[in-house]
Amino acid sequence: MKNVLIVGASSGIGESLKLNLEQAGMSVYTAGRRPVSSSGHVFFDAGSNEDFQIPEGWPSEFHGFVYCPGTINLKPFSRMKNEDFLSDFQVNFLGFVSVLKAVLPSLKKANGASVVVFSSVASVVGLGFHSSISAAKGALQAMAISLASELAPNQIRVNVIAPSLTNTPLASTLLNSPEKIEASGKRHPLQRVGNANDIASAAAYFLGDSSSWVTGQVLSVDGGLSTLK
Repeated sequence: MKNVLIVGASSGIGESLKLNLEQAGMSVYTAGRRPVSSSGHVFFDAGSNEDFQIPEGWPSEFHGFVYCPGTINLKPFSRMKNEDFLSDFQVNFLGFVSVLKAVLPSLKKANGASVVVFSSVASVVGLGFHSSISAAKGALQAMAISLASELAPNQIRVNVIAPSLTNTPLASTLLNSPEKIEASGKRHPLQRVGNANDIASAAAYFLGDSSSWVTGQVLSVDGGLSTLK
């Protein structure tokens, strides 16, 4: 049985992925600010500067690690404070660094593991009012590709999913009416916004055996926004 750690599984993409993996027979462990029903859960606030610790009693081997926390802080650059950039960087980048450092020995022991992180379409497409989140997610994406090279000799694959706007609690203020959902959908070639399972299914692919020869890739799950007109 494969053991997978998901950070941020209480709602949205993380929750959908957790259910997907459990249905596939995997054992899912979780970390985050809100408890979830799983084989094991530990409190972790990605927005703090705390070091993540693997709890006693957790498996010595992890076959997968998925980092889901994110932020949506859309403001004109002129209104962004240094604290805004630091906060986004902490949640999206440094939180991942903290957990990966702790779980890396367990990933190496698995003799074949997969790490999945979530970037953003804003990392590859210029979108106004996204200066902070594009910078934080861009840093995460760049580091993930570097890690894919560094960890390949350990049989650890690292891949990135770059979604566009997805109908999850994180995006609730942007999609809190049928009119907003319709307008946002029309900005995508496929004429709709994403849902949690669209993104979770892509993550499940990277965690499964079907992607065993795939690493260092950025998969755009964005309704065609990044490449089509």
